[in-house]
Amino acid sequence: MGILPFRIDISKGEVERLKRKLQDTRVPIAPIVPGAGSDYGPPIEWFHRLCKKWHNDFDWFSVQEHLNRHEHFLVDIDEENFQLRLHFTHTKSARADAIPLIMVHGWPGSFHEFDRVVDAFVSPENPSDPAFHVVVPSLPGFCWSSPPPRRGWTMQDTARVFNKLMRQLGYAYYVVQAGDWGSFVAREMGAKFTECKAVHLNFCPGDLGDGITDLTPREMKIKERYHDWLDNHLGYAVCMRTRPQSIGVALNDNPVGILAWVGEKYIEAAAPVKVETPDAEWDQAILTTCSLYYFTDCIMSSTLPYFEGVKHADFGNFCLKQENYIRVPMGYTSFLYDTRPATERSVGKTGRLVFYNECDDGGHFAALERPDIILADCRRFFGEWFKG
Repeated sequence: MGILPFRIDISKGEVERLKRKLQDTRVPIAPIVPGAGSDYGPPIEWFHRLCKKWHNDFDWFSVQEHLNRHEHFLVDIDEENFQLRLHFTHTKSARADAIPLIMVHGWPGSFHEFDRVVDAFVSPENPSDPAFHVVVPSLPGFCWSSPPPRRGWTMQDTARVFNKLMRQLGYAYYVVQAGDWGSFVAREMGAKFTECKAVHLNFCPGDLGDGITDLTPREMKIKERYHDWLDNHLGYAVCMRTRPQSIGVALNDNPVGILAWVGEKYIEAAAPVKVETPDAEWDQAILTTCSLYYFTDCIMSSTLPYFEGVKHADFGNFCLKQENYIRVPMGYTSFLYDTRPATERSVGKTGRLVFYNECDDGGHFAALERPDIILADCRRFFGEWFKG
């Protein structure tokens, strides 16, 4: 199969079925213990509010129309003794000097994670800003990309396939932006493939090492944030790393379960300002992502990076290995409320760091939370360092 156009087209019957399941689900009325708040998981009031909004107010068909404003495609990539089907969007700039850019999401993200930056990258208001041809693929096992075809499929395998995708699209050179698991894909591209000319990350779990006593105030905040995440928020990863099929079956046809499992990260890994008071746009982002996972039956296969990939405890060592060193120009933006934020000197050990910035009111889903920062930093970094 060549590259085929694709449109998101969820049937009215499937949308009505989602509404029925939401209506028929018994969400617990009381919290797990009196005064639970958010210590045991998202507040019970949050579940009731989001479920009600999903059932009563969320208009999937307007979301679908919005997502279809970008051109979607399917392609079979030849890989070993099989073909892997990929879903991706490809939005081309009218500018002759546009830079090819591939943006890679993680879990629990999707191609929608970059919804607020694609158009501005493609058609900048300021003509002096660089323009980009933007490719946003769905990771294998996410949305309409087929699941990995064998056991042991890693992010390094995905990088090889995404590199082939960019070549098949006619790009001899490109740059990459990524976070979460996508950052492991981007790291491999920047370490191994000559087609990749620059890498910008908003997730880079590097370690300063033991015995460091001269921590900066920001490094102390980051250390506190990271240890809180390890101690109080990592149960989801342990479950998916050990029993992905069990949790996958439990969640697959359970929209409220998906909301709990996926939506939780959008309030625990985001800047507090996003969740301290109801934010209609953030609610919409959560419900769009949960709908994509539900309608495409991908929640089970989306857990595979945790089972097949690097364990959280080994993230830092993995990034420090010489074979994983990003050899092309590397940029990094540190968002304080990421799950594992980093600073300049820790990231600098993992690649050829030539651009660094900090943001104190953004978190893990950087392109959704602070699209202005991602746009500004990538324009500045790629505009200076891309050598096509």
